[in-house]
Amino acid sequence: MFYEKESYMSMDAVLQKVASFVPECLAAGYVDVASGMLLAIRTVDSHPREVIDLVAAATADLFNGPNVSMIERMFKKSRGLPDDGHHYFQEIIVNSDNLLHIFIRGKTNEEYVAVFVCRRTANLGMALTKARIIMPELEASL
Repeated sequence: MFYEKESYMSMDAVLQKVASFVPECLAAGYVDVASGMLLAIRTVDSHPREVIDLVAAATADLFNGPNVSMIERMFKKSRGLPDDGHHYFQEIIVNSDNLLHIFIRGKTNEEYVAVFVCRRTANLGMALTKARIIMPELEASL
């Protein structure tokens, strides 16, 4: 897809924007869940590469793991829908002891998932809303 120079921003530039746009965002990344590969990441702290790679693999399992895929197929079957590859699970929110993790599946390519990690003190509704708002720009940067 072609983007005019003025409207196109690199993935790194968009992730930088995400870090300031989504409330209390500490890290943002984009994962190809089909392969489990991290496409890009922006964090406020440095983390060992092994940890970052594990987050990407865990995101892939969360959206495309065997149990999740089985549940999606069961939902389709129970509703009489064809198994056309469409995914039911579009967003997943995980609250850990200190952090809020927001995972949003792409609309233009369902095999890409954006990951937003915020402080636990962030307003969930505002963080989710702002993450949803920035998704089209994030997807366009690929």
